[in-house]
Amino acid sequence: MRKLVYTGFMSLDGVVDSPGGPEEGHRSGGWVVKDLEFVPEAWSLKSEELADTTALMFGRRSYEAFASVWPGSQDHADYKELPKYVVSTTLSDDALVDGWGPTTILRSTEDVAALKEGEGGAIYIHGSAELAGRLSDAGLIDQYNLLVFPVLLGAGKSLFGRADRDKQMLRLRESETYSNGIQKLVYDVKR
Repeated sequence: MRKLVYTGFMSLDGVVDSPGGPEEGHRSGGWVVKDLEFVPEAWSLKSEELADTTALMFGRRSYEAFASVWPGSQDHADYKELPKYVVSTTLSDDALVDGWGPTTILRSTEDVAALKEGEGGAIYIHGSAELAGRLSDAGLIDQYNLLVFPVLLGAGKSLFGRADRDKQMLRLRESETYSNGIQKLVYDVKR
């Protein structure tokens, strides 16, 4: 069985919306790089993940955003040839980006569950808050890799929905706090 890992940046009040820049639509867009001292070791989680990543998964909007930047980015060159899965009911095959590794469109949560049952290594979900929320509610996410930033954004997309669901326990695998206030939290979902 394959492991499904959500990796992302989160504000202390649980917002994952628009970490990279204002063009992403949030009034505080770019909050991971604004007003915070750069501490290289706080970003080490991203390079650690690369060794474990065998495929990437996105929702449609995150795929479209990343596909416009990552294929030509030296910072993301190691992801270029990895298989990619896009979970969308509306994306068409002709909208997929050429030259960015093999990409498969999955149409449902059930398709994701079937993919997890197959052979292979860890699949990492980047961005894609709505998708991650649906997969979390369906009990399909196995691990959360979070960098929690010392900022309160007040509004925006949250990774975790507010649906009435059964309690889900997590086991802290790893944590670290950096001098700029960022916290690394790696949780396994208890089954």
